[in-house]
Amino acid sequence: MDTERARPVLLGQAAYYLGTGLLPFVSRRAFEAVTGPKREWWLVQTVGAVVTVVGGTVASAAARRRVTPEVLGLAAGSAASLAAIDVVYVARGRIAPSYLLDAAAQAGILVALARASRPHAESSDGA
Repeated sequence: MDTERARPVLLGQAAYYLGTGLLPFVSRRAFEAVTGPKREWWLVQTVGAVVTVVGGTVASAAARRRVTPEVLGLAAGSAASLAAIDVVYVARGRIAPSYLLDAAAQAGILVALARASRPHAESSDGA
């Protein structure tokens, strides 16, 4: 993988994760306005903390140009896991449909990472 091509994707993912991960700690009211009321606030904060740590780790690796296969695995695995949880639990009626917006964002991250991992096409016409 061309890690330089992955860096902007990883930085975008990190920014998204930092924002969404920290939101429950900044404003419960704002978080619940988007996602609906929560009974288990400790669980929201636990997930927020983990997402924040992933975002910080991905940001640090991308900023320092230290994008390893392990960092890419963390980034892609987190996006895939969060998207799957969003879709499954919206379908089961356990979480608000607004979580499908997050699933779409996670899918976008996965598509962008996949595109960045493709070999760079060289121009064959000499241009």
